[in-house]
Amino acid sequence: MSEAIRVLIVEDNRDLSEIVGDYLEADGHVPDFAFDGKSALRLALTGTYDVIVLDIMMPAMDGLEFCSQYRELASNPARIIMLTARDTREDILEGFRRGADDYLVKPFFLPELLARIRALSRRDRPISQAVLQVGDLTFNRQTLEVKRENQNIDLNPSCLKLLGRLMEDSPCVVPRHELEHILWGDKPPDSDVLKAQLYKLRNAVDKPFKRPLIHTLHRIGYRISEG
Repeated sequence: MSEAIRVLIVEDNRDLSEIVGDYLEADGHVPDFAFDGKSALRLALTGTYDVIVLDIMMPAMDGLEFCSQYRELASNPARIIMLTARDTREDILEGFRRGADDYLVKPFFLPELLARIRALSRRDRPISQAVLQVGDLTFNRQTLEVKRENQNIDLNPSCLKLLGRLMEDSPCVVPRHELEHILWGDKPPDSDVLKAQLYKLRNAVDKPFKRPLIHTLHRIGYRISEG
């Protein structure tokens, strides 16, 4: 069994909180609950959590304000996945600006939420997997061998770095600033070189095959997934 993930569920709909909590417990994880923003902030700052599942529309303090205060006050902040019924690009961008690591639009499937929680919990842990897999795409990080449908795919070093990060975090979104940091550290180029590298990656990983795996969220970031 995989290591238990400590999850704070911040949701004022108690029925939904219970459903999510029961689902996580059944998979061996440890949920805790808060039903308004202020209580959530107290719990988050005094407890120890790996991931916070955060509804935006909350009484006492909404999810966006929670994010801002939590990121400012927490010494070792947990990863945050926002749940939102507001799915416009501006709403999602504002969530990332305030400190969210990922988002999921309501209504959502519990298996997808669990997959995203697992991915977020791995971001700050040592990576132990030698072979990453998403659908029919595999990446052996020891041999640097990439295959899809058992066909070898040749990638340059930059594309290998991008692919590795996208597959590590699948199915979560990786913000574009994080991908830029992987390639250029704190000094990304002025021109949109990232877009050019992702174009090369797509041409190699997606174009020869029927179903695309790399998805763009305009002005937000990228993810790799089967859906």
